[in-house]
Amino acid sequence: MTTPSPPPAVQPPAPHPTLDLGGRTALVTGAAGGIGRACALRLAAAGAEVRAVDRDAAGLAELAEAARRAGDLTGTVVPHALDLTDLDAAERVAAGTDVLVNNAGLQLVRPLEQFPPDVFHTVLTVMLEAPFRLIRGALPHMYAQGWGRIVNVSSVHGLRASAFKSAYVAAKHGLEGLSKTAALEGAPHGVTSNCVNPAYVRTPLVEQQIADQARAHGLPEERVLAEILLKDSALRRLIEPEEVAHAVAYLCGPQASFVTGTSLVLDGGWTAH
Repeated sequence: MTTPSPPPAVQPPAPHPTLDLGGRTALVTGAAGGIGRACALRLAAAGAEVRAVDRDAAGLAELAEAARRAGDLTGTVVPHALDLTDLDAAERVAAGTDVLVNNAGLQLVRPLEQFPPDVFHTVLTVMLEAPFRLIRGALPHMYAQGWGRIVNVSSVHGLRASAFKSAYVAAKHGLEGLSKTAALEGAPHGVTSNCVNPAYVRTPLVEQQIADQARAHGLPEERVLAEILLKDSALRRLIEPEEVAHAVAYLCGPQASFVTGTSLVLDGGWTAH
């Protein structure tokens, strides 16, 4: 009777691994501002060629110029002006990408009975159906090479609901499920899929939410920030976009090779309640 050979040992990553995306292509949606802009610059700093996707062509041009001026980027930022409601175009632009960051989003704060159906449809299209199509477009290349990283910028609202945000909450909850499904299917092919879940980030989108919530609740904007947006946070501040970008970068690095199908929560203690 022969003794079976033990499985080969898995070599751990280097003690202090650094993110090196030289030779890799990354795609970031919603890249013209906020979290997407920070992610594009962070991945370019790691050496990636970044396809920066957004419908805001002027914002993309400013991002590309900022990347050219930066002295610490070993990669590049290539603007791709695209409206993600064009789902076929979204799938095409994802072909050949090694790292996919689904970040684009929009928000409208209204009670359910007043929420415009067309806006609900648009939010679900941009924030759930477009990520599906982008993943679908990226996976063949990732599978063929045996490596890929999908990072979905979800939200604490992917884990908790808030009143007056039916479309956003529905889209983020759906994105969580999509991300886990991609993780299960991608694992045999060396592809990981995870969510990053920030609370309120200092972005134009959140500034607009503050104004919308002020109208919905009949409160001054400073009270909305303190009493509504940050009410459930143990750390009473907004998150900076660069903090989210570093979390995204972590999930692309060698130290996160065993992290998949999960949500990296950056909520200042919100979900600890």
